[in-house]
Order: sequence, then structure tokens, then C-alpha cells
Amino acid sequence: MLERTLKVLEYNKVKEQLSKHASSSLGKEKVEKLTPTTSFDEAVAWQDMTDEATTVLRLKGNVPLGGIHDIRPFAKRAKIGSTLSPHELIDISSTIYASRQVKKFIEDLVEEELSIPHLQNFANSLIQLIELERKINFCIGDNGIVLDGASEKLKGIRQQLKTYESRIREKLENIVRSTSTQKMLSDAIITIRNDRYVIPVKQEYRSAFGGMVHDQSASGATLFIEPQSVVELNNQLNETKLKEKQEIERILIELSKEVAFEADHLINNVTILAEIDFMFAKGSYSQKIKGSKPILNNQGYLKLLKARHPLIPKDEVVPNDIELGKEFTSIVITGPNTGGKTVTLKLVGLFTLMAQSGLQIPALDGSEMGMFQAVYADIGDEQSIEQSLSTFSSHMVNIVEILKNVDANSLVLFDELGAGTDPQEGAALAISILDDVYGRGARVIATTHYPELKAYGYNREGVVNASVEFDIETLSPTYKLLLGVPGRSNAFEISKRLGLNQHVIEHARLHISAESNQVENMIASLEENRRRAEAELEEAHELRKDAEKLHKELQSQIIEFNEKRDKMFEKAEKKAADSIEKAKEEAEEIIKHLRKMQREQYASIKDHELIEARKRLQDASPDLVKNRKDKKQTVSKAQKLHPGDEVKVLSLDQKAHLIEKVSTNEWQVQIGIMKMKVNEKNLEYLSRPKQVQTKPLATVRGTDSHVKLELDLRGERYEDALMRVEKYIDDALLAGYPRVSIIHGKGTGALRKGVQEYVKNHRSVKKVRYGEAPEGGTGVTIIELK
Repeated sequence: MLERTLKVLEYNKVKEQLSKHASSSLGKEKVEKLTPTTSFDEAVAWQDMTDEATTVLRLKGNVPLGGIHDIRPFAKRAKIGSTLSPHELIDISSTIYASRQVKKFIEDLVEEELSIPHLQNFANSLIQLIELERKINFCIGDNGIVLDGASEKLKGIRQQLKTYESRIREKLENIVRSTSTQKMLSDAIITIRNDRYVIPVKQEYRSAFGGMVHDQSASGATLFIEPQSVVELNNQLNETKLKEKQEIERILIELSKEVAFEADHLINNVTILAEIDFMFAKGSYSQKIKGSKPILNNQGYLKLLKARHPLIPKDEVVPNDIELGKEFTSIVITGPNTGGKTVTLKLVGLFTLMAQSGLQIPALDGSEMGMFQAVYADIGDEQSIEQSLSTFSSHMVNIVEILKNVDANSLVLFDELGAGTDPQEGAALAISILDDVYGRGARVIATTHYPELKAYGYNREGVVNASVEFDIETLSPTYKLLLGVPGRSNAFEISKRLGLNQHVIEHARLHISAESNQVENMIASLEENRRRAEAELEEAHELRKDAEKLHKELQSQIIEFNEKRDKMFEKAEKKAADSIEKAKEEAEEIIKHLRKMQREQYASIKDHELIEARKRLQDASPDLVKNRKDKKQTVSKAQKLHPGDEVKVLSLDQKAHLIEKVSTNEWQVQIGIMKMKVNEKNLEYLSRPKQVQTKPLATVRGTDSHVKLELDLRGERYEDALMRVEKYIDDALLAGYPRVSIIHGKGTGALRKGVQEYVKNHRSVKKVRYGEAPEGGTGVTIIELK
């Protein structure tokens, strides 16, 4: 029954969505094995773990779970003496590193006093295997190649390999390049066949070459021959490769033994990392569906606030409030087959399974979920047009099985109960089945389109009618659940909206009994009153929220004001106390000095000495106003900046020139060949170039021309470049620039050398140097002008 329930409630689809949030195959494996628990304590612990994960994700954004691999098979193979491959060892190293990162991440959270007891226990159980990680990384590179430094022997072998390969290539290249043999070759290349270096020789020149034939082309026109002159070298090369292979095998055996020694710790770490990954997969999934932690209870009580089905798109789903298990333990949703009833049925069942699986539910905070030992669901295709005996039979088979097992700890979901047979018999069966399940104490939600069940909830205590609201204007369900209001057929209203003649509708009403009309009118009145009450309740909730928000804001502002006021008082008192204390100390020093003078001179103190002491006492008194005035004067003396000024960029400790002001507080500056925006607070004024008064000369390049602080010569011919440099220096002198940059690039060095020699000998150049690293290095020449 459980498998069928999980299938019809689409529990596996939720698991598919959850699996996408796992970071490793370990987490995905945990998701695959996930099933709802029937233990209340276990469900509560699972929910707490998911809540910890959502809290961490909300505060930190992400968790360092990359690089985790399922290395349990490798560890087990190492324990029984198998030799692991380099890639398997790299996966082990990566997982050790990942466990170290996760452990540190959680420990940092604990230091920040975040309450995460489950994660803290996991972190405490993770075992650091730094030495094993270091040994693997020392011997094997990221690409899975055993490194030269893994052992001195391997390093020496590989040096020999390079020597042999170099000698072989040198001999073969001499043959390939020889004019006497070029015509005998199909192509002037060196290639490899059967791990031996060979050259491609035309078939007809086979006898001209000694050595061995290792391969031929598909046409047979080319033979791949190993010349006799390199046969011995190739033999030595292959022997050395064999030694390399043996040494690599020895290194891998040693590393595998190290893994075997730590195998149990590795398996323990992987098990814990799987749990952590699984936790954060559930937390991440909760964020996606905007879930909340449900309050779990053992009383079979459900209270869902604005619940949304997680498999329906957010822009389509309609939130609903649902309650079951206190005033009533059965809900009978009546009404025509217009959709929405089965969605509600599946939502309650799926939420129960999710809550008992440790998953948060897409509903508002404060929602409650009851724990059940079993969830039974008989849900078919409520949209089926053709009802047949086979349909009825399949439903009854499921219902019979459910009735064999149902008890007070069960949640039972019936969809279109009694459908598929004679309406009167079907309705009677539905009532009898509901009575039987209700009598056993189970929680029940059933949907039906039989009008006979509309009165069911009114005749039995603990049962409530419900319906899905239908919009006559749009001729479609709103999918809003109405508890306490039975469904009505809406057949006459729908027919009228679709254009059926009024006299036909009125004639049809004559065939409806007076009691039925009264019931329909009563239902319509109930719906109207409920809509009005809900609208007023929603408005009251909004007003209360606004009032609470305003109250909290005022409280916060008052608290903040009082705290600032107290801090200002404390600061002022401390400053005053410090000033007074300093004045007292100064006064004591003056008094001591006077007494000393009196003792030493054995006479009365002279007037000018008293005047000097009084002045020192006055100077010792605190004068905060004077200090503030001095500060204002200091600030007012700050130099105003202008384009062309030489400044210092404080954060970079580099000199620069101002180009233009780009905003209220920002300037565009030039540091060598680099331009950037800098805040005015980050600039220190150094100097300003003197303005040249000869106005006609300042417009040599035209009245609208602007002389840049750099000259870019990259791509220029040598002679043209020097002519441009000469003209540029003249223009820079006329513009009044103290320093400019010439960009010539590094290249072959001819242009750089020519520019350097030219500017060093120029009459108007005071100093020449290459740019610093931030200015462009040797690709730029900086010159200071006289």
C-alpha cells in the first residue's frame, strides 16, 4: 500500500526535485533512499536538521560541499590489498580536503554562536587526515599523473627517458632533413608505432633503409620503418619506460597501504559528508519552494496556512487554509467534476509525507502537521468522462485493502468515493464507507459529486462539508477551498452563461424538488457570507500587521535614540573628566615648581614669576571650542583640485594626474597608461603645473585639440614614431605638463631603444625612466619635462 500511496501522491516527483539540490552522488543516494518515517522523535530530529540547514543557507548563501566523492569502494579495496589507481587516489585526496573545509566552515559558525547542534556533532565526528592528503598530493598531480618528485628514483628514470628521446629524435631528424633521403620519405615527419620512434618511407625505397618495419599505410605505399641507427636507443628507451612503470606501481602500492591504514576513518567521513550534503539538499529545496518548518504533533491534527502544492508552478498555484483533526476528523468535499478537489486531496497527503520525511512544507509559519502510522490514498482520474464497471472494481479493490488496515493512526484519502456505479447505490456505499472509517478514529478527506453527501456533514458530529469555489463569470474553478460550505452543481448558471434559452432553464427548475432548491439557495447564501467574512478578516489582519509594524518601528527608534543619547553623554563626560584630570596634573606640576623656587631662593617670589605661573595655569584649562575651531580652519585650508594637478592615490601609493571630474565626489585620474575613477577622499594634492601665458602657442594643434598625457606608438614605423615623439614633446611643453608617458610596447626592443635614446638627448627632457609595474613596465617610457 505504501508504494501505491507514494506513487499516487507524486512523492517521487518531490524526490526528483530534491535530488537536484544535492552536491554529490552521496547526497543523491540519500535522497533516492528517502522514505517517510513513522517515528515521531525521528521526524522531529529530521525537521530540526533541515531547519539548521535553511538557517545556515540564509545567513551564508552557500556551503563548501564541492569535491566530495563516494570513495567507500576504494577504501574497502585498499583494505583487502588492492592497488588503487592515480585517479582513485586523487578522489580520496579531494574528499579529505572537502571534509576539512566543511569541518572548518561549521566550526566557524559555532564560533559565531550560531545554534547548530546537529551540524556541530557531525563536524566533531569528522576526522582530519591531513598527512594522507599531503602524501597523495605530493605524489600525484591533479590530472592523475604520478609526479617526478614522488621519488628520487622516478625522477632519475624520467630524466633518462628525456635523454633517450632527445637522442632518438636528433638522429631521426638528421635523416629526415638529409637531402639524400628526403625523396625516399612520404612525409618529413617523425612518428610512433608500437611505442617506437619511426619514419614514413616510400615502399620502393625499403631496401635503402636498414632496421625494422613496424607498420604500413592502408594503401601499402608507405612503410613505417625504425632505422637501424636508432634501434638500440629505442630498446634502451623501452627498457627505461618499463622501469618507470615498475616504480610508479611501487609508489601506488605504498599510497594504497596508507589508504588501507585510514580506511575506516575515510568511510566514517564519507558517511558524515553524505548526511551533511543531504541536510543542505533539503534546506536548499525548502528555499526554492519557500517552505517553512511545520510543528509536528502526535494527535493527528493538521492546520495548514496558505498551503501551496509544491508541484504546481508558483504563478498558478492557489494557497489554501486547511484544518483537520480537532473539531472535525472528516472532510467531505462535494461539488461537480470541475477540478480542484483532487488537488486539495493530494496536497494534504503529500504534505504529510514530506513532513514525516524531514522536508519543510510550502505553507506559512505556524502550520501544524500530525504524525500518522499510515497514509492510504484511493485516487483515480477525476477527469475521466467514461465511468465503467472496471473503474468501480479497481476503486473497490483499493478500498477493501484500505479497510483491512485502517486504524486511529491513519490518514485516509478517498477521491470520487462510490463513483462508477449506480448513483443511488454509489452514494449509499460512500456514506457507509465513510461511517466505517470515521468510526475507527482515522482522519479522512473524501471527494464526491453525489448530492446525497451534501447533507452528510450536517447529520454527523465530527464531519464537515467543503467545496471548491467556482467562478460563474469565467466558468472555471478558483481552486479556493471553502470549509463548511458544501458544493453546488452550478449547472443552471453555467448553461445560462453559455447561452441556453431561459425558458428551457426555467422548465428544468420545475423538475427540481423544493427541498433541493432550498438547499442550493442556502449554499449560495453561505458562499456569499463566507466571502464577505474572509474579505473583512483579511482587511483586519492587514490593519493589525501595519499597526504592529509601526509599533515595532517606533520602539526601535526610541531605543536607538536613547542609546545614542546615553553614548553621547558618556563620551562628553569622559572627555570633560580627562580634560579636568589633565588640568589638575598640570596645576600640581606648577605648584610643585613654585614651592621648589621658594625653597631654593629663600625669599618671596617675584611678580613676573607669578604672572608666568598664572599663564601656565590658564593654558592648562580645557578649551574644546578652541580645538574645534582649529580643526575647522585646518579643513578649510584643504587644497581644491583642478584638472592637470599632480596627486597621490592613497590606496595605491602611486602618483597620478587628474584628467576630469566625473561626479560630485569622483575624479578620473591617469597612472602611467592606466586610467581609473577614484574618490576625492582617496586623493592627496601634490602640485599643479604652471600655466603657459603664450596663448597663440597653446593652440598649435588647433583650438579644440586636447594634448593627452600619453602617446601611443604601438604599430608605428621607426621613423614615423620618432617624428611623432618630437611633435608630442613640443605639444606637452606648450600645454604645461610636467610629466608624460610614451607607450612603445616591449616587442623586439628596437622602437623602445630608439625612443629612449631620442628623449634622453632632447633639450627639454629633464629625466627619463621606464614605467613601474602598475604603469606598464618596460613597455612605457616616463619622461619629466623641464
